[in-house]
Amino acid sequence: MAKRIPKPAGSDLPDREQVLAFIASAGEKVGKREIAKAFNLKGAARIGLKALLKEIEAEGAVTRGRGGLSKAGRLPAVVLADLRSRDRDGEFLAVPVEWDAAHGKPPVILVSPPRRGGRNSRQPAPGIGDRALIRVEPDGERDDRYTGRVIKVIGKNRSEVIGVFRAGAQGGRILPVEKRAQGREILIPPGEEGEARDGDLVSVALERETRFGLPRGRVRERLGSLGSEKAVSLIALHLHNLPHVFAAPTLAEADAVKPATLKGREDWRTAPLLTIDPPDAKDHDDAVMAEADPDEANPGGFIVTVAIADVAAYVRPGSALDREALERGNSVYFPDRVVPMLPERISNDLCSLREGEDRPALAVRMVVGADGVKRRHSFHRVMMRSRAKLAYAQAQAAIDGRPDDKTGPLLEPVLRPLWAAYAALTKAREARGPLALDLPERKVILGPDGAVDRVIVPERLDAHRLIEEFMIQANVAAAETLEAARQALIYRVHDEPALEKMRALGEVLASVGIKLPREGALRPALFNRILASVAGSEHAVFINEVVLRSQAQAVYAAENLGHFGLNLRRYAHFTSPIRRYADLIVHRALITACRLGSDGLSPDVSVAELNQIGEQISGAERRAMAAERETVDRLIAHHLADQVGATFSGQISGVTRSGLFIKLDETGADGFVPVSTLGAEYFRHEEGRHALVGERSGESFRLGDRVEVRLVEAAAVAGALRFELLSEGRPRSGARPAAGGRRGSSRPPAGKAAPPSPDGARHRGSRRPKGR
Repeated sequence: MAKRIPKPAGSDLPDREQVLAFIASAGEKVGKREIAKAFNLKGAARIGLKALLKEIEAEGAVTRGRGGLSKAGRLPAVVLADLRSRDRDGEFLAVPVEWDAAHGKPPVILVSPPRRGGRNSRQPAPGIGDRALIRVEPDGERDDRYTGRVIKVIGKNRSEVIGVFRAGAQGGRILPVEKRAQGREILIPPGEEGEARDGDLVSVALERETRFGLPRGRVRERLGSLGSEKAVSLIALHLHNLPHVFAAPTLAEADAVKPATLKGREDWRTAPLLTIDPPDAKDHDDAVMAEADPDEANPGGFIVTVAIADVAAYVRPGSALDREALERGNSVYFPDRVVPMLPERISNDLCSLREGEDRPALAVRMVVGADGVKRRHSFHRVMMRSRAKLAYAQAQAAIDGRPDDKTGPLLEPVLRPLWAAYAALTKAREARGPLALDLPERKVILGPDGAVDRVIVPERLDAHRLIEEFMIQANVAAAETLEAARQALIYRVHDEPALEKMRALGEVLASVGIKLPREGALRPALFNRILASVAGSEHAVFINEVVLRSQAQAVYAAENLGHFGLNLRRYAHFTSPIRRYADLIVHRALITACRLGSDGLSPDVSVAELNQIGEQISGAERRAMAAERETVDRLIAHHLADQVGATFSGQISGVTRSGLFIKLDETGADGFVPVSTLGAEYFRHEEGRHALVGERSGESFRLGDRVEVRLVEAAAVAGALRFELLSEGRPRSGARPAAGGRRGSSRPPAGKAAPPSPDGARHRGSRRPKGR
């Protein structure tokens, strides 16, 4: 509230200096009303004040902005600003949107995020490139610097573009990295290049576009060099505002952490726990073991143990490590690098369950019957020592009769009991009937120079399935324990498909002769029957894709909706706290619920606050998935750039009014065929049939059709491929044309690609968290 200021003697109006002093010192929005109230002005005096303010403003002593009046060269109490970058401590640096250049360079605002739990806490977290409403205060030490707090994120700053700088004789040009901006170069006039060099990834501020010529801009920030394919993930890091440099306080806190001791823990260091991971894994957050249950009341049963790295012992609520882990939400995996959720001191050292080294863990011991149904379980805080570090293929080879020097001694006492327990759990899984999608996932393999060497579909082994099933059971046990204790938690929820998506699925299935039942409760078994009916047919990959598209997206929430895909009533992520913040919350909740220490979840935490965290980390997960997918697209486009003119086999993976999306068999790359290149006639988009249909001939191209295409253009920076369709479409009757029929080409038919792998690979990339 503005303080009352006495009027100058002998006048009804304050003088010029008093008004300027008040405007400069006010901490709230300042306008005529606030000034009049402060000086107790009424009636005619207010008219005189209005004239005085106009005079002062005309002189340039004050400026009028969105927050009211402010002293010239100073920011008002509330300002609209763009978040440009971060400082060494990870805090946002912003500049005001409106600033008079006559007062020199715009001041810098050191910005803190919105207060958690406040009325604006449900809004999206701010990121670099966003435009936000910020409450500011002078720094106190420097006139050109302010501190501030985000009140509200207004939206993405559309005047900023990320692109690759190409130097010219005078100035240069920018090639935007977003697909939608392809072919739209930006001119950088001489003197506006900043520190950019040819090939650099840069942030560009667009000037107002003119009707003719290229849009113009200036280089705002040099983000890094794209001199090699290995640096292509830089684009995704900056385009998606992925935090990838740990703040100084976070690193200092990680360096100061001391290893956990045996105090308050059970000593499990002689237990035959071991890790099974990809051969290139640097951190190991889960270890497993199994043994026959000696209880006569459980004949043929097992005791299955899953031990998970005790991240909660090192990352305490409210600490710098905790704040930055929440902001990141999860680790992000690119073919050439990993952006971890936690510093390496924590993720790759203190928390990694290294072979032969003492490590703290939170373990669940589950008693399983011969039918694979869990009978009971218990959680323990332990100190363990991994017996061995094995790779998936190495463990599988031992079970298949090819043990090596390391797995040989472990085969009978450790590995065979694991596989026997997995066989029992498989019975319960089959009885439960989770969604069984058969969608092989491709992996990009880089060579020593960072270039794409090949794209493979990793073999799906029982070793992968074993670890995944063990992790799922541990996740279920965590949710059950917390529910029984009435302890708030974050669930991993997966709702059933929406009605409109089921209608769309029914239309697609009808196009291939499959009828979707109109009545009855939705169950994964319904989709599994559909998938089984097309297994091995030409429609198998297509139907798996459309079934996947019909599913809701899994998210994190404090309210339990169950997990439709896994057909589980309650499910929480517990098994990857090194790489997922949700798991860390569940660990803390278990520590509190099971009375395993004083470093658990605060009893004061509310469901609303957990829902806020769930929304934030769900958004971070979507951000990571988009960044990973786009990086793979760019790498493959770079890999195919020297194969322009070559022909490929693929499948129509999307149909729009503008054209067809094609997924190539060999690499899984996606490209586009513009509708204008399909033929001489007009093609109509029939949304219900997921097809483009020629109005004159009736020839159609439908989602899932197998086609041959020629690569016309590969835009590596954007990850965009453009194809020319060589195959003929379906004639009006709907039958497929004879094999080898193609449009506008005298080339022989390209060899058919190998059929999709039937391994049902839903186990994600080599180092991803286990358990869906």
